[in-house]
Amino acid sequence: MSIVIEQQPLYRTLPVGQDIIFTVSDDTIIANRFKPKFIAQIYVSSQISNLGTTNSLVATLKVTPNNRGRGIFSLEPILSSYVKPQNEGVDFIGTSISEYKTTPYSNTDRHPIHLIDKLCVNNKTALYFSIDFNIQYFASASSTTSINYAKPIRSMSFLFYNGVLDYDKVLKNRKGQFGYNLDADKFVFNDAYGTLGKFLTNAPTEQYARLTDYGTLSFFNWLNISNYSFDVGLLSPNSPSVPAVSYFEIILYNSSNVNIGTFNVINNVVSGGWSSNNEYSATRIMYLGAFPANFDGAANATWVAQKANTSYYTIQAYDDEDQQISLIYKINIVSDSCYGYKAIRLAWLNSHGTWDYYTFKKKSVKSLQTNKTQYTQSRGTWNEERFEISGYKGGKKNFRINTKQLISINTDFINESEAVWFENLINSTEVYIINEYSGGSADTDFGMINKYVEPVTVNTSSYTRKTKVNDKLIQYTFELEKAHNKRSHTV
Repeated sequence: MSIVIEQQPLYRTLPVGQDIIFTVSDDTIIANRFKPKFIAQIYVSSQISNLGTTNSLVATLKVTPNNRGRGIFSLEPILSSYVKPQNEGVDFIGTSISEYKTTPYSNTDRHPIHLIDKLCVNNKTALYFSIDFNIQYFASASSTTSINYAKPIRSMSFLFYNGVLDYDKVLKNRKGQFGYNLDADKFVFNDAYGTLGKFLTNAPTEQYARLTDYGTLSFFNWLNISNYSFDVGLLSPNSPSVPAVSYFEIILYNSSNVNIGTFNVINNVVSGGWSSNNEYSATRIMYLGAFPANFDGAANATWVAQKANTSYYTIQAYDDEDQQISLIYKINIVSDSCYGYKAIRLAWLNSHGTWDYYTFKKKSVKSLQTNKTQYTQSRGTWNEERFEISGYKGGKKNFRINTKQLISINTDFINESEAVWFENLINSTEVYIINEYSGGSADTDFGMINKYVEPVTVNTSSYTRKTKVNDKLIQYTFELEKAHNKRSHTV
């Protein structure tokens, strides 16, 4: 007698927003015992070694065998509540600490993830899980005491992250196991299928930002094929000694396409990353401060000396064999519109559970929409020695005013790949305005809460994918609403 895991996810690294199905069987018990139920104990932890311990047990599920004697468990509803967007920097076990303007993150000095100087691990985006399977049954029809196996069977460990899969995503099926191949869509830094990997974004590899714009690019790190189904690092001809990003190379160019400076962001704890093999889910997804204001915060000497002359720069990841393992990302430096429009930069949660950014340079319109509750006030006093009339009293008054802040924003003329990318903005559950870096010591003197990150909702409810063939010039308008109403006095 033994439990058999008949079905499990094909890959050991998987987005939580997909069908996560396990099927188990025990033909002997099902055929010969009474009232059987399959049991699944689910363990979740940020460390592989903690899986299976009492502290990591998050749920116990029981299912009755189906008509074929199988127990089928769907874990997505449970696991999805354990991973969340990374909104802030991280102090990870006092060793890997993100920085904002060279100040380390702490409970008393917190900063948004978008503003990090160099690198940051995650403490919310990715976790491990495993399952202990057992079966409960009765020896006879009249028995009142159930029996479980003394030693349940344990699944492999899996890394799950805060991503979602659309229903039209192509899945690979191998002998009944199915899953999403991250290498096929190039979301792991390696050269699988003859193409270098990408950051965890659907954005085009060419983007635009002002010198004062913040933002991050996220990526998988420390993945190896034996434990995670995918490898970080060049697969051939020179395999890296560790399956991780060693450094990012940033090359600055002027308007004549001349290299005017190069600097590296090293993946180590000094920079907020991690440089040695480990068992922590925190190191499996990391964030790179990749935009101009992030470089300012890091006070990088090359950037400070050359940023005024920089027309664009490129970013590329390398492994410890100095091999290129990612595509080249190009960030073009732009300014506010020449027509005087104030640019608005948005950040939104993408389908990978990390962040995408876009600076809307064209016309933006801010407006207020009020909803007023009114009452009629008595003109004089009725509870004094005499009836007194006051000129400021009486008549219709506003008892409460709820004022929404609305913003209409427009893209520049964009290409077709950007048009497809913006579908993620419409579908995102978290959207923020990321205000530009103001320079100087303003944050120290006046504070930064509510300064850089403003939550908004996208009120635009329909989106038409435009193409140059059908629409010639492609441009979009989005309607935003700030998450907080303006405050007013209460009467």
